[in-house]
Amino acid sequence: MSELTQTPVLDLLASMTADSIEASSLDAETLMLVRIAALVAVDAPPISYALNLEAASSLDIDPDQVRGVLAAIAPIVGTARIASATGNIVEALAVAIETAELDEGRKN
Repeated sequence: MSELTQTPVLDLLASMTADSIEASSLDAETLMLVRIAALVAVDAPPISYALNLEAASSLDIDPDQVRGVLAAIAPIVGTARIASATGNIVEALAVAIETAELDEGRKN
């Protein structure tokens, strides 16, 4: 079985992301910050934050910039969405840390 058929949903998401990046006139950093804002607006689950924060990190987007996005959109999306997003981000980071620790344990 090819790798493509083993992960069809992830492959689709990767393709959709690549297409949206290509279609956008935004620079990579701005694009990621907008995507984070959109995650808050749709009350995305932790895994969505994990995937996008990992991509943001590779662009050297730091936590202060993410906090800036949350502060900027708070009057539009409301307190409940910001609180939910913050909790989901914390959960996503906890999973990322746990995964990294498991990977490190496997290497040793």
